[in-house]
Amino acid sequence: MDQHEHTKAVLNRISRTIGHLNAIKKMIENGRDCSEILIQLSAVKSQIINASKVILKDHLDHCIVKAVQENDELSIQHLKTAIDQLL
Repeated sequence: MDQHEHTKAVLNRISRTIGHLNAIKKMIENGRDCSEILIQLSAVKSQIINASKVILKDHLDHCIVKAVQENDELSIQHLKTAIDQLL
């Protein structure tokens, strides 16, 4: 990924998500209630989805606009593949 407008924000989100996952790992190790763990895993899933949205929007605003201008079909195909895997 090229340096985009929201790169620092995405990195901060990912760092917080890693911290959250480490906390969930400790919850599991400590035998916390499964329902509590599932709720926290849901929160991490939401964090990942939100980070993915920011990356996708930056990619569309920068890389894909450039790819369309340069008729770069390969970059557009890569985006389609990435969206298929994301969803």
